[in-house]
Amino acid sequence: MEVINPFLKTPMLTIATFVGFTFFVAVYCWYRLRKEDLHSKDGYFLGARSLTGGVIAGSMILTNISTEHLIGMNGSAYKNGMIIIAWEVTSAIALVIAALYFLPIYLKMGLTTIPQYLERRYDSSTRTIVAFLLMASFVVTLLPIVLYTGAINLESIFNVSEVLQVSRPEGLWITVVTIGVIGSIYAIFGGLKAVALSDSVNAIGLIVGGLMIPILALWDIGGGNILGGVSKVYAHAPEKFNVIGAEDSVLPFSVIFTGLMINQLYFWGMNQTIIQRAFGAKNMAEAQKGLLYAGIFKILIPLIIVLPGIIAYYYFSDQYYGEQDFIYPILLKKILPLGLLGFFAAVVLGAILSTFNSVLNSAATIFSLDIYKKLIDPKCSDRGIVRVGRLSSLVLAIFSILIAPMVGNAPDGLYQLMQQLNGIFFIPIASILIAGFFIPRVSTEGAKLGLITGLLFYLITTFVFDTGIHFVHIWAIEFLLNLAVMLGISKYYPRKNLVAYNAAPILEMTPWRFAKPLSLVLCTVTVLIYVWLGMIL
Repeated sequence: MEVINPFLKTPMLTIATFVGFTFFVAVYCWYRLRKEDLHSKDGYFLGARSLTGGVIAGSMILTNISTEHLIGMNGSAYKNGMIIIAWEVTSAIALVIAALYFLPIYLKMGLTTIPQYLERRYDSSTRTIVAFLLMASFVVTLLPIVLYTGAINLESIFNVSEVLQVSRPEGLWITVVTIGVIGSIYAIFGGLKAVALSDSVNAIGLIVGGLMIPILALWDIGGGNILGGVSKVYAHAPEKFNVIGAEDSVLPFSVIFTGLMINQLYFWGMNQTIIQRAFGAKNMAEAQKGLLYAGIFKILIPLIIVLPGIIAYYYFSDQYYGEQDFIYPILLKKILPLGLLGFFAAVVLGAILSTFNSVLNSAATIFSLDIYKKLIDPKCSDRGIVRVGRLSSLVLAIFSILIAPMVGNAPDGLYQLMQQLNGIFFIPIASILIAGFFIPRVSTEGAKLGLITGLLFYLITTFVFDTGIHFVHIWAIEFLLNLAVMLGISKYYPRKNLVAYNAAPILEMTPWRFAKPLSLVLCTVTVLIYVWLGMIL
């Protein structure tokens, strides 16, 4: 039986704290942006290339961590245990590689979008193909799942359907529309800097509010002793703390050495929605700081998006296994007092909006620069490009709102569904980017055929035929197949455009002096986490 906090009978304090924090973030962003030039291309899409390391890190984390993590990963941890931390802690290694090796390539070229690199390395049609694929990935995967999981959380906290006297599906639909409209306002009118500033404030709220959940729960379980609470949770289900996933589990340990790291490299080093923050850095040092600070957060973030799910198992056992994506809101209602519940609801809304408006902004950037200006109106002015970006954000938001209710009832949870869908786009694009960086002889023809082969292979082996192979292992097979195809085709159609890009960089390119030492620390800590948790279990 669901345990409801009795304080919820008087919801005004919850509403007041929710509105108060949300209003504060909006006013702060308006104040910081009131004198900004949002009509130029760099001003709107890259925050005038003025972002610092802390803002970049905060925006990266909030773009990444949203309700698909709070809801989806905690739901998966509730059912599957600690094995899913691999999605998070291995990100630190990918961020190290991106900071040390990918950023110098990007910033030297003065890129605004990832497809721009593909045009310089391959040709304009490769740029266009990938731009359309990225737009499809935003609308089909990330945006709808962010909206739907956000709606689940806010519906559960505020009982929207009950207040409005509608059915639960109708309540979720209303909440999806509301979130989509508010998120669109940030992205459409404020550009990247509004997104980054709101993200940096909401990141603080997420860390504070997110850590409150396990701390208050463990305090309650341990009778005022947090370590005692940890001991009780561990004693109740030690198997939930296992980080070495079996081959038939939702995330086998072996995937770390196959497709998982390829996915992580793409997400943190080649994904427009993430790396665009680094493109907006004021110099190389600040960009590297941003990525490596984000690496620190990714190692700590399982305390917020994994541990609460395991704590929920202590409270509810397997009672909600059939509805794992509802376990996090249920836990919130059990442990949070009235005032904190409203504050945390505002934090949740901030996490939803940060990812939603970040993806909208990146999608608008790609559509405006890689599709509209490239194919439709090459002479379009900066102001015209900004207008196109705002209109494309609006259209994408509407499509995402319409698709969002269709992603419910995922058999292995929403987070797992999102990762499966991401594989359609991430791995093929990652393969041609990595080939572009490190294999000079891969030709344009090879890249295009590798891209098509990867897409078809993954769709067939994941959604048509049941191969019995975990989809993350399929990522690795797909990646190797793509490389083989690219190298084979390049042998018969060799690369012709061998001219190196030698333009002077537009930013100060001096690396951050602590980049390599901090990188070594992040990689070491990641390995030690597995060694330590593997030894105690």
